[in-house]
Amino acid sequence: MQRGLNRFIPRYCNARESQRLRTLWIYLQGSSASLNSRVHRRNQLQQSRHNVTACNLHNSGALWRAVSHNWSFRNKLKHPCAFNISVNSISSAPVLCVMATGTNGSDPPATPERSPNRLANEKSPYLLQHALNPVDWYPWGEEAFQKARSENKPIFLSVGYSTCHWCHVMERESFEDDNIGRILNESYVSIKVDREERPDVDHVYMTFIQATQGGGGWPMSVFLTPELKPFVGGTYFPPRDSYGRPGFATVLKSIAEQWKNNHERIAAQGAKVIDLLSKAVLVSPSEDGLPGTGCIQRGYETLEKKFDAEYGGFGGAPKFPQPVILNFLLRVYARYIGSAMGDRALETSLVTLRAMAKGGMHDHVGQGFHRYSTDKFWHVPHFEKMLYDQGQLATVYLDAYQITKDEFFAEVVRDILLYVSRDLSDQDGGFYSAEDADSYPEVGSTHKKEGAFCVWTQEEVSSLLSQPQPGDEGKTRADLFSYYYGVEPHGNVAPQQDPHEELKNKNVLIVRHSLEEVAERFSMDVAEVKQLLAECRQQLYQERQKRPKPHRDDKILTAWNGLMISAFSRASQVLDDPSYLERAERAASFIHSHLCKPGTGVLIRNGYRAETGELGIGSIDGFADDYSFLVRGLLDLFEAGQDPRWLERAQQLQETQIKLFWDSESGGFFSSTSADPSILLRMKDDQDGAEPSSNSVAASNLLRLSNLLERQYQPGASEVFRTFRNGMLEHPVALPQMLSAFMESSQTPKQIIIAGEKDAEDTRALLQCVHSFFLPYKVLVTHEPGKETFLGKHLKVLSTVKKLDDKATAYVCENYTCSAPVNDVEKLRKILNPRKHLSV
Repeated sequence: MQRGLNRFIPRYCNARESQRLRTLWIYLQGSSASLNSRVHRRNQLQQSRHNVTACNLHNSGALWRAVSHNWSFRNKLKHPCAFNISVNSISSAPVLCVMATGTNGSDPPATPERSPNRLANEKSPYLLQHALNPVDWYPWGEEAFQKARSENKPIFLSVGYSTCHWCHVMERESFEDDNIGRILNESYVSIKVDREERPDVDHVYMTFIQATQGGGGWPMSVFLTPELKPFVGGTYFPPRDSYGRPGFATVLKSIAEQWKNNHERIAAQGAKVIDLLSKAVLVSPSEDGLPGTGCIQRGYETLEKKFDAEYGGFGGAPKFPQPVILNFLLRVYARYIGSAMGDRALETSLVTLRAMAKGGMHDHVGQGFHRYSTDKFWHVPHFEKMLYDQGQLATVYLDAYQITKDEFFAEVVRDILLYVSRDLSDQDGGFYSAEDADSYPEVGSTHKKEGAFCVWTQEEVSSLLSQPQPGDEGKTRADLFSYYYGVEPHGNVAPQQDPHEELKNKNVLIVRHSLEEVAERFSMDVAEVKQLLAECRQQLYQERQKRPKPHRDDKILTAWNGLMISAFSRASQVLDDPSYLERAERAASFIHSHLCKPGTGVLIRNGYRAETGELGIGSIDGFADDYSFLVRGLLDLFEAGQDPRWLERAQQLQETQIKLFWDSESGGFFSSTSADPSILLRMKDDQDGAEPSSNSVAASNLLRLSNLLERQYQPGASEVFRTFRNGMLEHPVALPQMLSAFMESSQTPKQIIIAGEKDAEDTRALLQCVHSFFLPYKVLVTHEPGKETFLGKHLKVLSTVKKLDDKATAYVCENYTCSAPVNDVEKLRKILNPRKHLSV
C-alpha cells in the first residue's frame, strides 16, 4: 500500500500537502483487499465494447491523486460529455464502472401527455428540456434542500447542458422512463442543474467525481446527503442491467436501500470526504516567490514532446483545438524570436492551425468550428459548436495572420465571425452559447442523430453539383468538389468511428488535396478553383438550410460574450474592418445595459431569449470568469476603437472583481463569491482548459490596466503568479494562459502613443501600421493634444506628446527608452521591428 501511495503523490507537493494526501489515501483505501478475487471474477464477464471494470469507493487511488492539485485532475476531463462512467458502492460490495456506450439509437416509446414539472418555470434551455419528464425535478435551491432535510431523503443531482449529446441520451433512456421517474420521486429529491448557468455547483461536484473516479464528464450524476455532501456518483448510466452492468434503475434502488439502512454512516462519510477535499484543493502563495522563466521553457519542451508532427495538435485522439496552448506558443515565438525554440513554437502552432482549418472539425459549408475531433486526423468531429471555441479560435487565427501575412488564416477568421454573426447573434447585440450536435435527419424524422445537419452522401453532392465542369464536358462540379473534400461513394467515415452507424454512407468534408493539385488535375487556375469551390459550398449551404436545424442554446453568458467581444475587436484591428468593431460595441453595450446591475456594477451571469421573443435576465450574479473575460474584451475593444468609456468600464469591473473574489489571505481569485452557503467548496480556477482560467486572464488584465492607467495593479498579478507557482513550474502545460501572462509581466511592454485626432486619416494610417504586427504585449493609445480625456487624467506621459508638422505622430517607447517621434508610416514600420515570417 505504501508503494502505491508513493507512486501517486506528485513530486511537486510540499510536506503539508503530502500529509493531507496520505491521510486521504489511507481513509479511502479502507478494506479493499477482500475485493480482489470478486473483482477478478466480475471482470471476466466484461464485454470489450462496454469496457467494464470493478471499482469501489474504498479502492480509489485516483481520489487523492486527483485532489493533489486541481490542474492535475481536471486535465483528465477531455470530453464535453460523459466518457468515464462509474458508480461506487457505499458498502464493501463492488459496483461496476461502465464506459459511456449507451444505446444512443433507440428512442423510448412515445411520451404520454404529462403535466409539466416545476422546471417549466425556469429560463435555462437545459432545464426546460426536462420540463415534461416524469421526474419531479427541482432547480438548485432551498426548496429542494428543505424537502430533502424534512423527509430525510438523499438528493440525486443531475448536471449537464442543453447541447450535450450524452445528456440527451440519458434523458431519452432514463429520465423519460416512467419506472425510473417513479423510483426517483419516491426515494430521492431530484435536482437538475445547467452547468453553464451554475458553474459553481458544477465545479464542486465535478471535483468530487474526478477525484473519486479519475475522470468525469456530462451528464454528471451525483448522490448527495440532505446537507449537500456527495457520497457516490458518476456520469452517464445506461437505463437497464446488461452484460453484468447495473442499470440506472438498479443503481437507484441499491443506493436508496443503502441510505435507508445506513444513512448516518453515509452522511458521516460524505462529511469526511468534503472536509478532506476542502483541504486538498487549497491553493496558497509560495514562500519561494515568483516561478522564474524556467516554467516557460519547461512548458514549451513538454508541448514539443507531445506535438504530432504529421497531423498537428498535441497527443492522439481525441484532439481538441486548445487555443490556450496555441496562444502560449505564439507568445513564445514573439519572446524568443529568431531562436530555435521560437521558430519551432511558431511552426508547431501553424501546422496545427492549418490542419484544424482543413479538417472536418471545421464546418466548411456552414462555417465555424465543432467542439473537437474524435480522431487524430481532425476529421470526424463531435458536432456541437460552442461560442467559447469560436471566440478563442478567431483570436489565435488572427495572431497567425499577423505573423505570417498568409491570407489563409484571415479567411478562417472571417469564416468564424460570419458564423457567429449569422447563427449565434441575438437581435439586441448579445451572443448565444451553442448549437447542438444532434438534429433530425430530415423533416418528419422522429429520432435525432449526431451530425445529421452537417454530413452528405455522395448522391446528394452529385445531384446538387451536377453542372458540367467548364472546359471538360465529362466532368461536373461534383467531381472537383469531391476530389478536394474527400467525398466517397460509401462515405468517408471509418466504421470504428461510428459505432451507432449514425454516419453510415455519409461524408464529413475534409480537405484532401491542395488548391494547386486540384487546379492541375482539372486544368484550371488556382483562382478559378477557389471561386468554384466557394460557389459549390454556397449551393450546399442553401440546401442544408432546408434540413431541420440543431437546437440552439439561447443563453447569453457574460463570460463567453467577453471572449467574443475580444475576437471581433481584434478582427477590426487586424483585418481593418469597421463592421467588426461595430459588432463588438453592440455586444459590450448589451452586457452593460442588461447584464450589469445599475449602481453596484455587479455582473449578472446570463440572459435568455425566450421562445416568445422576450429577453429574460437571469437571477444569478456573475462569477470570476464573467469579470475576467469581459474585462479583457473591454480592454481589447478600447484598443481597437480608442473609445475611453470601455477602458473606464473595464477598470470599474476589475475593481468589483477584486472586491468580490480576491483571496486577501492566500492570493488569487476565487471562482465564486462567499454569498451562497449551498456551495460547499469555495475554489480557485487553476487550469487553462477549453476556456482559460479566470486567474490567468485576470493576471493579464491587471498588468494591462497597470500599464494603461499607471495604477498599482501589478502587485496583484504578481500575487497570482506566486499563488500558482507550483503548478506553473511542475505542470506548466495545465496553465499555458497563465504562462502567457507571466511572460507579459517579465518584460517591459512596448508603449505606442499616437498623437492625433482619433478618426483622422493620418492617425488611422499609423494605427493600421501598428495593427499589422504581432505585438502581444503592447500598450497602444491615441491622444488628441490639448484635449482632456479619461486616459489623460491617469497617463501622465500624454501631456508631453504633440503632433509634428501638424500631422499625426507616433511615439514608441520600450525598456525605458523612446525612439524619436515619427509621422511617416514607413519609418514607424522600421521602429516596430518587422517579425520573421515562416511558411510551413
